[in-house]
Parts: sequence; structure tokens; C-alpha cells
Amino acid sequence: MTESLTFLHTADLHLGAPFRGLAKVSPAWAARLVQAIAEAFDRVIDTAISRKVDFVVIAGDVFDESRASYGDYLRFFEGMRTLGKAGIPVYLITGNHDPYTSWQQSAFSLPENVHMLPADKPGFQLFRRNGKPLCIIGGRGYYNQSWPMDECIADGITRTAALSALHQREPDVAQAPFAIGMLHTGLNLDPVKAPVNPSVLLSAGMDYWACGHIHMRYIHPSENGPRIAFSGCIQGRDIKETGPRGAQLVTLSEGAVPQLEFIPTASVVWQRLRVDVSDCTTLPEISDLIIRELFRANGKAHCEEMISRIALTGTTALHEVLSRPDVLEDLRKHVNDSYASFFCDTMVDETQEPRDKQALREEGLFPAVFLRVAETQRSLPEEQIAFLQQEFLDRGLQMPSSCAGKVGKLSEQAEDLVLDMLSQGEER
Repeated sequence: MTESLTFLHTADLHLGAPFRGLAKVSPAWAARLVQAIAEAFDRVIDTAISRKVDFVVIAGDVFDESRASYGDYLRFFEGMRTLGKAGIPVYLITGNHDPYTSWQQSAFSLPENVHMLPADKPGFQLFRRNGKPLCIIGGRGYYNQSWPMDECIADGITRTAALSALHQREPDVAQAPFAIGMLHTGLNLDPVKAPVNPSVLLSAGMDYWACGHIHMRYIHPSENGPRIAFSGCIQGRDIKETGPRGAQLVTLSEGAVPQLEFIPTASVVWQRLRVDVSDCTTLPEISDLIIRELFRANGKAHCEEMISRIALTGTTALHEVLSRPDVLEDLRKHVNDSYASFFCDTMVDETQEPRDKQALREEGLFPAVFLRVAETQRSLPEEQIAFLQQEFLDRGLQMPSSCAGKVGKLSEQAEDLVLDMLSQGEER
């Protein structure tokens, strides 16, 4: 009989973390954000129970600070006890925000279903289901808030080392079909926080590496062969952490690659939006377009509420009007008043005035020469399409069929882009 198991991989809970960089947040939204991380954590617990996972792994940074508040400790331990009542074990490592030393000094004892792997050396646990050995869990946490640059945090965390370490107390450990590793590491993405070459992990004999520290979802080597994964943080805290945030539901089956399912947990998602208002002729049209773009972005974000920073772009006769600070602020407030689920923290004007191309032609300078060449090229659409097709082929790609119908508009956009670059050169 082929064995399989399912577990929830989460990391970077950052309970107690403040929200940062809100330029013009309202009191109501400030109060709302205080609860967002706690709500995300509750969703992690609810997901583990509703999906009936075999266990949960937390790859570091449970708390945002080494001295977490009493309330944050209570919330975390209550969540762990809830999992325990559902018969779900938890395997935990510490991160740079909540190092091992801070846990040792706390007045709390971990619930029986929670197993913290050591930080002074590699640690190993064996998960059993119905008494049968099923999965080896190996890992190592942060001992202090920094990791020595001359030491590799992954040293000694291999399947072979696990079998040797566990054999005495778990004589049948070799029968476990699966093995996973846990690390809080910068991998090769952060050269400061316990960096590890991915090849070291791939050669360790583990079926899956559950990692924390990198706050975005990241899969290595590929989505089709996920051997190393960062689940990302469960709730974005500022505009640098845009888009959906959540946990990773992992299924391991004998003879198959790991299967991953992203589970969104953030109730508030941050987004940067660039809204092209070139086709708008009035401010109400701009307002309507912004709201449509907010709904479009929200539909992809898997969240109830969204904080956005909006840049208005494009060439428009409304440029002069939009450049007035009071107009832009009134537009921001109007958008915020329209839908309570969306909050625009900042709105900036990056539009440009329409160019008088005829005047440029009459000047007879280099822009006039460029415009003549561009017009000639635009009059030969077949040649333009052939050129684009070859560019795609040179890169091993197939040109989307929609490009052929857009070649005229693309030419105009390219023309405007070159003129922008020329005008910038004149300004310098």
C-alpha cells in the first residue's frame, strides 16, 4: 500500500508585529490592522483542523520580538492547545526574531503536542500515525538573533544523520517512508541571515524542506518539482509585502513529487496599483477606473480588505488638474468613501501632458526625424508583425495571437516612450 501524508507548512507568524509605513491611515483602519495578524494566525489553526492535516510545521519567527507580550504568548499557546485537542502535533524551530534563548527564558511551557527542535545542534523527531513510523522531521533553529557567518545552519541535518540519531529510541525509524527538513534561513536569497546553498539541502536526502525567513512564497527548484519552499509570512505588514500571504499545504506520496497548495490567510492585503488614465476625459471617469482596478486586484488577492498605493499614469489632458495636491487628495478620499473594504493610503500623479507632435515635426530637429521613421514603420504592419514574431522566436517563445491586433497601439506606445526618453535627455 502506497503511503501518503499531508501537513501544513507555515512560518513568520510575527505575532505582535506593528504595521509600518502607513502615511495617511484613518483611525478606523489603524484599529482594523491591529487585529489582522491575529486573525491570520487563527486561520492557520482553522485550516489545519478543517483540512485534517497529519501535523503542522512552523519554520521560525512565531513572535516579532524576543520579548513577546503576555497576550501574544497566550494567543499562540491557545492555538497550539486547540491543535492538540484535534490530535495534531506541531514541530517548531526558532527564528532570528524569536531565538531559542528567548524561549528558554520565558515562563511558559509548550503544550505536549508541540515539539521544538534545538538550536545548538541539529534535532530530529519521528511522526507516527496509528503507531506506524511515517515521517522524520529534522531541523535546527536560531540560538541567538544572529547566525555565525562561518557556520552553515544546515550542517548535520540529513536523512542519514536522522536515522543514526533516532535509532536508539525509535528502532523502527528506518521504516519511515518520508523525511522533511526545517530551517529559518536566507537560503541564497539573503546573504546575511544564515545563508545556505540550495544544493546542500537537495543532497541531504529529505523529501521536502520547510523554510522560513523569506516573507514571500518561494519554491525551488520549480513549481513542478518543489523540494525547498518558503511559505512566506501569514499577513503582510507594509507596502513591501504586497499580494496574497498565507501557508503551504503539502502532500507527500511515495514515488511522487510533493504537491503544494497555497492557503491564503491574510485578511488585509497590500497592493501597489498603476492605473493608466490615458483614455479618461473627466475626473469621475478616473475615479470609476480606479475602483474597477481595485476590484480587479482584490479578486486576485484572496482577501476581504485591501490597502493600496495608487500611481496614476499615462498621457492625459487632465495632467495639469491632477498635479494639484488638493485634487489628488480629494480623489483619494472619494475612492476611500466609495467602498469600506478598500483603503488608498497614498495616491500619486505620474501622468504626462499630451505632446504636440505636429510642433515637434515643424521644429525639424531629431524628434522630427524619429517621428517620420516611426510613421513609415507604422504604415508597414506586416513587417512589424514579422519583426515581433522573430523576437519571440529568438527567445524560444511563441508570440500571442493577440499581439497582431495590437501592433498599431504598441507602435504608438513605443513612439511615446522614445519621446519621453528624448525629453528627459533634454531636461538633464
